[in-house]
Amino acid sequence: MIKRTNASISKCIIHKVGNKFNNTKNAFSEKEVHFDEASYELMLPFLLRPFGSVVQSYRFNHHADITLNEINTYSSQIFTNEDDFIENSKHIVKHLFEQSNSAQIKTGDVLVVLFEGIEFNEITTNALGIFKIENKVNFFQTYLENNSYDVLVQKGINSKKVDKGCLILNQSDTEGRIVLSADNNNYDAQYWTNHFLNIKFADDANSHTQQYLELCKDFSEDILKISYGNQEQNTFLAKTIDFFKEHEIIKVEEFKDDIFVEDKHKILFDDYKKTFESEKDLVIRNQFDVSDLVVNKEKKKIKTEIKLDTNIQIKLDIDAPEASSEYLERGYDETKKMHFYKVFFNAEG
Repeated sequence: MIKRTNASISKCIIHKVGNKFNNTKNAFSEKEVHFDEASYELMLPFLLRPFGSVVQSYRFNHHADITLNEINTYSSQIFTNEDDFIENSKHIVKHLFEQSNSAQIKTGDVLVVLFEGIEFNEITTNALGIFKIENKVNFFQTYLENNSYDVLVQKGINSKKVDKGCLILNQSDTEGRIVLSADNNNYDAQYWTNHFLNIKFADDANSHTQQYLELCKDFSEDILKISYGNQEQNTFLAKTIDFFKEHEIIKVEEFKDDIFVEDKHKILFDDYKKTFESEKDLVIRNQFDVSDLVVNKEKKKIKTEIKLDTNIQIKLDIDAPEASSEYLERGYDETKKMHFYKVFFNAEG
């Protein structure tokens, strides 16, 4: 994640990208945007806000040679010589256009922005941002005509969130230049990250933790919930988060021994892990460091609720992994021909 306290925009240009699938064309600006005070004060946080909470970072990728990655090349040229900013921004839009190989890829405005004063991992650097605005919203505009006010509807950019964006830092580590990405219209994840940017997750604790927690969440949804019910699913997720909170290093065999009581569940998990790795085209390590940032972020996303068709919901505390098995019993009532949950407690809160 970045800090934008001292960030500023030094260059910005707006182009329009078409879609070669339906023969809409690109449209290019020849001059940079010159903001007035009001638009600048709104634009700066609008563009950088998505990256304030991003934990995982990426690195540029290419099957043959990283120097052949187009966005890596164009961003490097801009960092080296800012006089080439406008020309390289056009190259970026043309490359984005070439990735529009289906009708569902939307046209839109493309903002190419050079930032200064971006803080990342306690280092201040400049960065190149590429943003695609795919959806515009309706808003009312009032105007004065013949001594009376009237109203019309116009379309504009929603200042609450960016549809798609990346931030390429002018900073590298042993894996290459650091890239952050955000995609709020995830209708085609391959289009933005794999085809346009051609980036891969960094080989670090953030990615390892994220991948393993995603494996556990998918396993709980696809296997445990279907085969054993919501209670078993939620207990597993609570135990998983608890295990990650208590360990600085995850050893997969220790994890399975701690979480699963029966060997058949370990076998189910191992089989699912192989499928998960194959579908995601990744290999999950048998041992890795834990990222507390990722654990805390993913914990907030997990919903441990049991929703019943009788308009009753049971919410389980994810920070109390043993509570579900100790104080919640599931059964079947032969008289009513209905399932039931029995909840034990000492006092109502």
